[in-house]
Amino acid sequence: MKRSNLGVIVKILLAVIFWGASFVGTKIALRDAQPVTVVWVRFGIGVLVLGAAVIRRRQFKLPPARDLGYFALIGALGITWHQWLQSTGLLTAQATTSAWIVASTPIFMALLGWIFFKETLSLLRVAGIFIAAFGVLMVVTKGDLRSLSLGQFGTRGDLLMLISSPNWAVFSALSRNGLRRYPAALMMLYVMAFGWLFTTGLFVTGPGFTDLANLTVNGWAAVAYLGIACSGLAYIFWYDALQVLPSAHVGVFLYIEPLVTVVVAGFLLAEPVYLAALAGGAIILLGVWLVNRRA
Repeated sequence: MKRSNLGVIVKILLAVIFWGASFVGTKIALRDAQPVTVVWVRFGIGVLVLGAAVIRRRQFKLPPARDLGYFALIGALGITWHQWLQSTGLLTAQATTSAWIVASTPIFMALLGWIFFKETLSLLRVAGIFIAAFGVLMVVTKGDLRSLSLGQFGTRGDLLMLISSPNWAVFSALSRNGLRRYPAALMMLYVMAFGWLFTTGLFVTGPGFTDLANLTVNGWAAVAYLGIACSGLAYIFWYDALQVLPSAHVGVFLYIEPLVTVVVAGFLLAEPVYLAALAGGAIILLGVWLVNRRA
């Protein structure tokens, strides 16, 4: 393996590990502060990290006025709304369950591609969608599929996490245009900045700065990790890798993300590992693989 490729793979692995542990970091921070407070501090730090990277790479430039509405839209969708869904969901959902649910996002991306971009869905890909959907039901019910007949669908947090998956798929589809015209780090800087600004409104009119006093040392450590590693470095590493390796090769590493969450949640949160959830997670990954595999 070339030394340059080895460095890229290390970056991919770090990004996936950072994101896998983000669910755990968020749950730790939520012990002290409200969801909107955690999101506001996290992405405020993320904007600073991305901004420093863009300036260091001499990529900074002001976008034309016609693109401001575009960045505001996807910032509201991918940062403000998406992170509210996930942080609020993690109040009641387990970190491990959340990671398995979010792993189904490529399924929604395939469906959006079929609906809006006229991408083909072979019988194998359709089968993968149904298999992954069954895996999600296995995860949220912990194997008790009979509970669905009683109208029970996991916790409220599980439902919010499930909503976040198609939301991120829409965000990813809308981001395509911007990624063709801007360096990835610069585009994410603008997206994150708008998302943070919208979150600022929710933060100021909601819990406000007094909620920051509730953060303990562990809470601040968790939020700092989320901001620096997950909202800053992980995005930089991920998009750096996409500039060197094919997206299909890079995307394979996302299969590791929920496994990282299981391990870290077990150590730091002592979350129980349910055999049915692991089986459901494996089914989700199988379905995602069938959808994304090449003919």
